[in-house]
Amino acid sequence: MSDLRLELLSEAHLDDVERLLDDPEVLRFTRLPDPPVPGYSMEWYERYQAARQKGTGEIFAAVGSDGTFLGVALAAHIDAEAREMELGYLTAPAARGRGAGTEMLRQLTAWAFAEAGALRVTLIINVTNVASQRVAERAGYTLEGVLRSVYFKQGRRSDVQLWSRLPTDG
Repeated sequence: MSDLRLELLSEAHLDDVERLLDDPEVLRFTRLPDPPVPGYSMEWYERYQAARQKGTGEIFAAVGSDGTFLGVALAAHIDAEAREMELGYLTAPAARGRGAGTEMLRQLTAWAFAEAGALRVTLIINVTNVASQRVAERAGYTLEGVLRSVYFKQGRRSDVQLWSRLPTDG
């Protein structure tokens, strides 16, 4: 999906983000609250605005050439001193299976290395999220291993995979 571009997430995207945060697949595989409290998209947006100011996080909307909202790409955690980032992506249901997730991650990774100066980027992916694992692989990430019983959500603990990429990786 070469017509996708990343732009800084703004309040203009919040209705689309609200719909994205209602998607069962997004809620199932992320650390987002399930169900999200009313107004959570604004709270999430404001948290990333504050992180942008501090240099500890960043969030982008992925949009098609026609302006269609395709998802969100984010740096959930930026450690400027270590030059490391945890990246993530949420693909809108209508954009799944068309390469949007892979293109979002490729562009986000390029931004992390070229513009933000990262020397290591990571992804944390639920072990049952096979589609996201394929996105990571297609975007050139390396599976480092499984972190067992890491996240607690809705009374359950989850295992996750740790994927990484370095600027020197092909």
